[in-house]
Amino acid sequence: MADDITRSPEEGGRIVDEPIGEALSKRYLAYALSTITSRALPDVRDGLKPVHRRVLYAMKRLNLTADAAFRKSAKVVGDVMGDYHPHGDQSIYDALVRLAQDFNSRYPLIDGQGNFGNIDGDSPAAMRYTESRMTKAAEALLEGIDEDSVDFRASYDGSKEEPVVLPAAFPNLLANGSSGIAVGMATSIPPHNLAELIDGCLLLIENSKATTEDLLKVIPGPDFPTGGIVVEAPETIRDAYETGRGGFRVRARWHTEDLGRGMWRIVVTEIPHLVQKSKLVEALAAVIENKKAPLLGDVRDESAEDLRLVLEPKARTVEPEILMESLFKLTALESRIPLNMNVLDATGAPRVMSLKEVLRAFLDHRRDVLQRRTAFRLDKIAQRLDVLAGLLIVFLNLDEVIRIIRNEDDPKAKLIQRFKLNETQAEAILNTRLRQLRKLEEMEIRREDAALRAEQAELQGLLEDTRKQWRKVGAELKETRKLFGPGSARSEATSLI
Repeated sequence: MADDITRSPEEGGRIVDEPIGEALSKRYLAYALSTITSRALPDVRDGLKPVHRRVLYAMKRLNLTADAAFRKSAKVVGDVMGDYHPHGDQSIYDALVRLAQDFNSRYPLIDGQGNFGNIDGDSPAAMRYTESRMTKAAEALLEGIDEDSVDFRASYDGSKEEPVVLPAAFPNLLANGSSGIAVGMATSIPPHNLAELIDGCLLLIENSKATTEDLLKVIPGPDFPTGGIVVEAPETIRDAYETGRGGFRVRARWHTEDLGRGMWRIVVTEIPHLVQKSKLVEALAAVIENKKAPLLGDVRDESAEDLRLVLEPKARTVEPEILMESLFKLTALESRIPLNMNVLDATGAPRVMSLKEVLRAFLDHRRDVLQRRTAFRLDKIAQRLDVLAGLLIVFLNLDEVIRIIRNEDDPKAKLIQRFKLNETQAEAILNTRLRQLRKLEEMEIRREDAALRAEQAELQGLLEDTRKQWRKVGAELKETRKLFGPGSARSEATSLI
């Protein structure tokens, strides 16, 4: 239509008579919807935006598993841009980098080799210098994608297919969080502890009527990769998770070091999420220079592998707690992390969800994945049983089958006519090697047939029983939790007062 408008009627185009206000409104609405659904908001089921989903799927197609060799990030970005994501290479690389940064993602989905930036805010190296591959967490998100577990759609040019959503073996939306700004709406979800999230899912499986207050007993709050202390009141946290909107005040973790002779200093070991250490040090130096913090004498960054900011008091008579309280008010040593769980639901519509609704949507997705994978496996079993039935005919009529194959011009058609076979069975018989035609092979086929029929009965029972399905979903979540270890040690991450 755009080409028609730009050409004159003499050139085969057409003129659209439409009020300018209405034309602009329609086109801006289309742009807004595209931004919301295709760029800014994550899907509640796998917690990913399209660009992240395409990066992981492209890496799977390149066989960049957690135990594979690293590949140049430029190769991954090129495949994503050429096959799935028709946007700039830098935006794709920025998305890839974020998935690899352990100070941004609670459970990184990409294992990066090279300079992927740091907590000081330094930029990562160019994509031609870094290498990457998936982590075990990313593999868990993709597990079963080749078993008809999710829908696929055509890529932007129709040459490839891409998944609409990933199977997602764990609640990635809450585990790693998400942020984004669209037209007229935004999302901001902090990361959480995976072991606690799975406990919350198991609670909902056992009791579908569990309230937000019940869930908060196992999911007390966010769990940031950079640590810190959440100082928000329990009532505020509950209201935020109940409505899907709110925020959390997070303070740096600190302690005092005794230097003897009444001297001491403060050491900061954890800072709030998304705060750049270098800018924080600059801000602390600025408040000293501007004399806004009369109790603070000096600040030094002694960080190496671990974060270590040293704060020297102006005098030994200063109380550490009073000094820190003043700095919490003046600098990003205390930050407010917003919560706005505005996500795309299973139908692709944006809406704000509560904690329970997000977990419920994830569980419903996992049950749907289980049903589809089960149906896929049943179909494979039925196909294999059909082939085995044809192979057994070989052993019951071995001489006749060999005669037909040796003497007939079209043995396939003759086998179908003689033994009432179908195309698949006849093809399997013709592809059978002579050395497989022995008595022991017949026994093995019969054993395989019996085992497959037993599995078939079990899977059919699973599809017919809702309670069995939920028990299976719960068992899968418990297995996924083992991939990440205990995961409940908040002393290494965020603490709550």
